[in-house]
Amino acid sequence: MALLNILHFPDPRLRTVAKPVTEFDAELRKLVSDMFETMYEAPGIGLAATQVDRHIRLLVLDVSEGRNRPRCLINPEIIEADGDEEMDEGCLSVPGYYEKVRRAEHIRVRAQDENGQTSEFEAEGLEAVCIQHEMDHLEGKLFVDYLSNLKRNRIRSKLVKLQKQKAG
Repeated sequence: MALLNILHFPDPRLRTVAKPVTEFDAELRKLVSDMFETMYEAPGIGLAATQVDRHIRLLVLDVSEGRNRPRCLINPEIIEADGDEEMDEGCLSVPGYYEKVRRAEHIRVRAQDENGQTSEFEAEGLEAVCIQHEMDHLEGKLFVDYLSNLKRNRIRSKLVKLQKQKAG
């Protein structure tokens, strides 16, 4: 297993739309394992392949308190969504910032696992929000896109300044 580098906003690679996964092989399973390790180490509750510069439709999450309910979703689709919930969201690609985002409270998801097996399940609350957040990454979208231009630009400026300080 290996820790992967997480891209930070405003890196343009975060805007890449992910392609469907077609091969379920050892390389994919290694990427899934590395993504879990990276997510837990960060620490976070979700991570999309786009965030680690792999542009395939893959995300991992674990919203459990004990970090004992890892879930890998490949080629995920939301097939039903209802309710309305506003929750503070943060992002490993936008470190240190949390803002309220409105999302569906309850979703039904169809996805494949790392072996290509398809299943459907329901998620609500934090798990539903996390899945929607990570699926946005697969479309090249970030939670800051839900904010006003002023807030988004302020966050971008601060993160660019921080990145320059670290590099220089």
